[in-house]
Amino acid sequence: MSVFSFGYYIEGKNFKVLEERRMRASAGIMLLLGAIASINGFILRQYEIIPYIMGFFVFNFMIGLFINPKFSPTVLLAWIFVRKQSALPIGAVQKKFAWSIGLMLSTAVFVLSLFLQSDASYFEPVCMLCLICLLMLYLETAFGICVGCKIYNLFIKLRILPKPKERPNCMGNSCDI
Repeated sequence: MSVFSFGYYIEGKNFKVLEERRMRASAGIMLLLGAIASINGFILRQYEIIPYIMGFFVFNFMIGLFINPKFSPTVLLAWIFVRKQSALPIGAVQKKFAWSIGLMLSTAVFVLSLFLQSDASYFEPVCMLCLICLLMLYLETAFGICVGCKIYNLFIKLRILPKPKERPNCMGNSCDI
């Protein structure tokens, strides 16, 4: 298995997979950190922590996308919690698309949050982007619904993205690509 790879092949599958339990636990860790940032920023009006947490998210997603998700900090931490559970392989191609959305959203929040201390006009866009991120993380963690994967599937149906050569599975075989 390559160090620079998004997913890995397992016997019986002709597409790359990731460990779904790790991905969901990773989303749960990010949900917790995002909730801490949101509470500090939007309830307590203490914006100082938001750039640090969002910078960590950007770092986490970049490692996952450009090196390997198993080396991203939240996935490494998630492995500690789920290492004794049985593996549940899930298609990697749609998760890569979902992580790309996560990288874009967290980068936008990170950049905008740098300006929050000096200009309160950035508060509304940051708040909306944070709520979108938190909702996506909550759906992934609590219900196993990967919104990014659903968007990926929709883009294939609308022919915005080409149909992949590999035919990955979605959580619980909920989609047929």
